[in-house]
Amino acid sequence: MAPAAGTSIVDVMTITASIQSAVPEITVEDRAARLTDAGNAWAERIDANRSNAHLNYAVEGIGAGSVATTVRAGKHSFVVDEPAVLAGDDIGSSPVEYALGALVGCQVVVYRLYAQQLGIPFDDIVIRAEADLDAARLFGADESVRAGFSEVRLDIEISGPETNERYDELREAVDAHCPVLDIFQNPTPVKTTVIRA
Repeated sequence: MAPAAGTSIVDVMTITASIQSAVPEITVEDRAARLTDAGNAWAERIDANRSNAHLNYAVEGIGAGSVATTVRAGKHSFVVDEPAVLAGDDIGSSPVEYALGALVGCQVVVYRLYAQQLGIPFDDIVIRAEADLDAARLFGADESVRAGFSEVRLDIEISGPETNERYDELREAVDAHCPVLDIFQNPTPVKTTVIRA
C-alpha cells in the first residue's frame, strides 16, 4: 500500500520505531492453562475439518529512507533497516537479524507448547541465535558462495527441575515441530512477481 500524497514514509518509520510493546506478566499456571486450552482448541478444529489447520500469513513492506522498509503484519508494524556500512540508517534491525529473531521467537513458542504437552517443565528459557553470512555474494564479488547463511547456531539455555535427558527429549520434539526451524532447514518454494505500478 503506497502512502497518501504528501505523507512521508520516514515519519511513519520514526513513529513505528519509537513504539515499544510491553509483554504482559503471566503466572506459570496461567501460561499452562493458555497452552493447554489452545492445544485442545486446535485439536478439536483439526479433528472437525483437516483444512482448519491450513493457515495463510501475509505481510507488506514499503521501502523508505536509504534502504529501510516499514513492514505491516496484521495489526503490527516494524522497521527493517541496515547499518551504515550496508547503506542503511540503522533505525531498525537488519533483515537477517529479523530472520534469526523469527527463529528464536518460534523456538520459544514451541518449547513452551511441547514442554506443556510432554510434561517436561522448565522455569526460564533463553535462546541465542548466531549465523554466518558471506557478503561477497550480496555484492556480486563471488557467485560461488551462498547469498544466505552458511550456518546457524542455536544455544538454548533452560533452567528447571528435569534431567538433561528429558530436556534433550524436549529439544527433539521442538526440532521436529518448529515451523521457522523447518523454513531454515528445508527448501521452501518461493514465487516472485514484479508488477509495474
